[in-house]
Amino acid sequence: MNKPLADRFRPQSLDDIVGQKHLIGEGKPLRKIIESGNIPNLIFYGPSGVGKTTLAAYIANKTNKMLKKLNGTTASTADIKSIVSEIGTFSGINGILLYLDEIQYFNKKQQQTLLEFIENGSITLIASTTENPYFYVYNAILSRSTVFEFKTVEPKEVEKAVLRAARLLEEEQGIEIEISSECVGKIATGCGGDVRKAMNALELSVLAADPDGSRRIVTAEAVDQLVQKSSMRYDKDGDEHYDIVSAYQKSMRGSDPDAALHYLARLLEAGDLPSACRRLMVCACEDVGLAYPQIIPIVKSCVDIAQAVGLPEARIPLADAVVLVCSAPKSNSVYLGIDAAISDIRKGISGPVPRQLQNKHYDGEDNPDKGQHYLYPHDFPNHYTPQQYLPDAIKDRVYYRYGDNKTEQAFKMYMDKIKKGHAD
Repeated sequence: MNKPLADRFRPQSLDDIVGQKHLIGEGKPLRKIIESGNIPNLIFYGPSGVGKTTLAAYIANKTNKMLKKLNGTTASTADIKSIVSEIGTFSGINGILLYLDEIQYFNKKQQQTLLEFIENGSITLIASTTENPYFYVYNAILSRSTVFEFKTVEPKEVEKAVLRAARLLEEEQGIEIEISSECVGKIATGCGGDVRKAMNALELSVLAADPDGSRRIVTAEAVDQLVQKSSMRYDKDGDEHYDIVSAYQKSMRGSDPDAALHYLARLLEAGDLPSACRRLMVCACEDVGLAYPQIIPIVKSCVDIAQAVGLPEARIPLADAVVLVCSAPKSNSVYLGIDAAISDIRKGISGPVPRQLQNKHYDGEDNPDKGQHYLYPHDFPNHYTPQQYLPDAIKDRVYYRYGDNKTEQAFKMYMDKIKKGHAD
């Protein structure tokens, strides 16, 4: 079976690698390290299909070390020991370069097995991961490695790779491939910054192309069908999930309906209706709150409708609610208040419930101050009377402070007025 185009299409120089110019552009630190030939232990971190494996393979080819490859999803401790056994042999006389893909799937014990040999230099490690290495890679490995973060490749850079790959296919198949700039752009944009996806989409588009003698004509219609979902970059358990839901809520909090709708669309296209609904309700309560308290039942109703009708129709009530949250006045006064109260509880700052608030109806004979002495607010003008509600130790604590929005300031004016009446 032929290798995928992405595996056959490997650059011959650093300049052939698309994207990552912040790492391997002229004068950049990683490029200088590679050109020096003295390769330290490296960890490449970033989304899939952006050149981590490509660059690691390029580095391996430029060294005189014996190259070994492992994938964290399938490799075992026995595989590691097999590599270690070759240290000092004739084939490994110049040392071993281990390329470990998906290192996040290696458990702590497996990573520790490598530690001694990484430290003494008999194994040079180049590891790649799509997850944050500071969460998934053993600290001792991290401290002996340099982490480089790879970015999503911009469409203009992907276009270069698509055109070069088309020429490679022409050479391999001995045919002429006719592909318009429109189709190249669709593939580059539709891959979502994943060059591997772009290569796969190109190869499939050529296979589906209309033959015309020794030519194959790639059509826009075929490209549309083959890349329609390829721009989705999403893993419900990975960094991308948390980045998207974070951007979704922060866009609503920041009153940007265009960005919020964009991230809502990404969640819905990935089929993640629960996250879209949950963060929307949280934002309504946390970031709008009492500035527009009516928004909470409105958003809940939109979420209920979305869950009742399901996708794709769910997008409509959710979009209504998202734009409403973006456009509403904002207040986090209650959010700050409850967090301050919880902070005190966790620090042990509390005390017994005041006598007048306790659920007691009987006084023992040893109690000199019989009676609960609770003042029922509804028995007083404006349904209010001064009374201590907080425990004695924190009786003057202030957790809630009125926000500066119209609604909360109206509440404040009302409360100030009735409290002033009792003070007079």
